[in-house]
Amino acid sequence: MNHHLQQGIVGPVPGNRVLECRSVSLQLAFHENNLMRATPYAEELPYTLYRAEQVREFDRIAIEEFAIPGAELMERAGSRAFQFMRQRWPVLSEILVVCGMGNNGGDGYVVARLAKQAGLQVRVLQLGDASQLKGDASTMAQAWLALGREIEPFEGLPGEPALIVDAILGTGLERELTGRWASAIEQINQHPAPVLAIDIPSGLNADNGRIMGWAIKARATISFIGLKQGMFTGGGPDCCGEIVFDALEVPAPIYARQTPAARRIDWQQRSEHLSLRRRSAHKGDFGHLLVVAGDQGYPGAARLAAEAAARSGVGLVTLATHPAHAPYINQGRPELISRGIADEESLLRLLKGMNGLILGPGLGRSVWGGMVYRLALDSGLPMVVDADALNWLAEQPTHREDWILTPHPGEASRLLGGDTQTVQNDRFAACEALRNRFGGVVVLKGAGTLIDDGAGKPPALCSDGNPGMATGGSGDILSGIIGALIAQGYALRDAAEHGVCLHAAAGDRAAVGGEIGMLAGDLLPELRPLLNPGRRDV
Repeated sequence: MNHHLQQGIVGPVPGNRVLECRSVSLQLAFHENNLMRATPYAEELPYTLYRAEQVREFDRIAIEEFAIPGAELMERAGSRAFQFMRQRWPVLSEILVVCGMGNNGGDGYVVARLAKQAGLQVRVLQLGDASQLKGDASTMAQAWLALGREIEPFEGLPGEPALIVDAILGTGLERELTGRWASAIEQINQHPAPVLAIDIPSGLNADNGRIMGWAIKARATISFIGLKQGMFTGGGPDCCGEIVFDALEVPAPIYARQTPAARRIDWQQRSEHLSLRRRSAHKGDFGHLLVVAGDQGYPGAARLAAEAAARSGVGLVTLATHPAHAPYINQGRPELISRGIADEESLLRLLKGMNGLILGPGLGRSVWGGMVYRLALDSGLPMVVDADALNWLAEQPTHREDWILTPHPGEASRLLGGDTQTVQNDRFAACEALRNRFGGVVVLKGAGTLIDDGAGKPPALCSDGNPGMATGGSGDILSGIIGALIAQGYALRDAAEHGVCLHAAAGDRAAVGGEIGMLAGDLLPELRPLLNPGRRDV
């Protein structure tokens, strides 16, 4: 937890040795027999996300201004982690706790003590010299020793524990892990036992989700005081597993001292804004969307975007596409209006009277694609820019406020003139850079999709979705959904957030049958029930 932030990391640590047992008198703010009656971890995650330095400040305020001793916060953290462990793995009989040198390790000692007192077989391995533990972490280590137990130096993973508790590193990690720290994490990841990470998986950057050389791949993570934004994007979802949260009874006024670094969004939250349609409504009330997409040989992307738009509630969808496949692209979905674009005049006529535009799916890089790209940009319509349109934009940069850009990391790297890994190393920074360079609303797709419009609100991060959506055409579905919302009159930021969450929720419903083998088209039948909550006949 963050009152135990490591002060950077970590050169070589002095040699390990077993700390001698000595009597301990803990002056805790409440007795152990009250610990198990404490308020359990929150089952619903907060929507506010923070950087490590912000949670560090919450920790400081709680200790210095609200007079909550650091040892009490540590005891609460270890207690809540132990409670969650017992609930998540109710038949455990043996655990292994791996502790580091900071106060995150102190949390681990609390877990070990409570588990031993509950009758579990517990071993504690210490990374670093246990005799050099300081402050509250040292106090908790002494409490463990007072039970007649020992602290073993980490020299590999002994035995076959049913669970490994990761209490190695907190959120203050500042440089790549090497040496014994990297080796320990590699060994833990290779072990068949599931891992419970305390506060954050060791080796994961709390601010951007970057894996700092090596990081624990936990089955579950219990985080404290404030959720860290890096847990939900980049490498965070791979490392954290199931995420639960506990505020450790930190007083609510403390949170007013900081503006959240980001907002977590999901369909459960966004769907609250849905409303029933008027009985007298007609298709003109819900907008007319133009989809400019599909060069010769690429009709599939255009069709997916157009059908997703129709399934997302827009009144009319017209598909402006290459003449080679215009006559048959709407076969099986005659509700889509198909128009072959052979010249500039044919597209200019279609652009009149539209309420929104999607530009890019299957657009290609030919002369035809360049022609329709230029005309669409000059239309003045609010639009979604995706796929090949983003590649055209990378070659001809421009800044405007009436569009939503939806790049995946590869497209983002081309727009920024860098490489994909740089984008993934700090997705928040990349999203901000895209917004500053191109304007409008930026949707940086991927695990933990980010949405930013530079309008003073923190960026939004969608925590729904799954790996089954990593398949060709999924981005075209997203473009169709967002375009439909624009045509229905949603503000751009709202259309982007609403659309990203709807798309992710549809993906999660489609994944019920399994993630491997999912197709983008599997999301289409899930849109209608999501947009009509409570209806039994859809």
